[in-house]
Amino acid sequence: MFGFGEKIAGYDILVFNEREVRAAAGIVFFFAFMAFLNGFLTGNNEPTKLMVTVFLFDFFIRVFVNPKYSPSMVVGRWIVNNQMPEYVGAPQKKWAWRFGFFLALIMFYLVVLNDVRGMVNILTCALCLGLLFFESVFGICVGCKVYNAYHKGGAKHCPGESCDLARSRLPIQNLNVVQKVIFMLSILTLLYLMFGDIVDFLLKETFA
Repeated sequence: MFGFGEKIAGYDILVFNEREVRAAAGIVFFFAFMAFLNGFLTGNNEPTKLMVTVFLFDFFIRVFVNPKYSPSMVVGRWIVNNQMPEYVGAPQKKWAWRFGFFLALIMFYLVVLNDVRGMVNILTCALCLGLLFFESVFGICVGCKVYNAYHKGGAKHCPGESCDLARSRLPIQNLNVVQKVIFMLSILTLLYLMFGDIVDFLLKETFA
């Protein structure tokens, strides 16, 4: 019942199915983004309070009970159970999910218990959404990167060997000059479309 990670033959540490982890991150991101957007556009914080409570409960189970029994992980496993597993080390996930639980605690205290509204909420929500987005869409676990930097020996069994920062890129992975220009323009455009209104709102609230 209690544990963290699963023992798979051929792996020297406990692991998770990365496909399941990414699916769970995508599920949480979707509902958290909908709740955040609803609160930002309508001023109704009730869906956000519900989502923060569910988020805290989900990560509590992940960190203190067993991740395979958290609701998002159970649904994620069911969705991808016909795909070949890709294994990722459990130790770095535990560190990353502890940080997620810490953020959930902050949001629970601010939003649910004290009904606080303002920049702190927006920034904390944006950080949570950003971390979930990067994991679900790109397979990049930011917390795992931090774990890799501060733990002796680093993280093991990262998706696509992404924890090996010294690994050379293959020619098909490199960007030429035209691609680099397109990349920069695309990122700037996306950032403006996603956060332009939020930045304007924060500036108005700060200098009003």
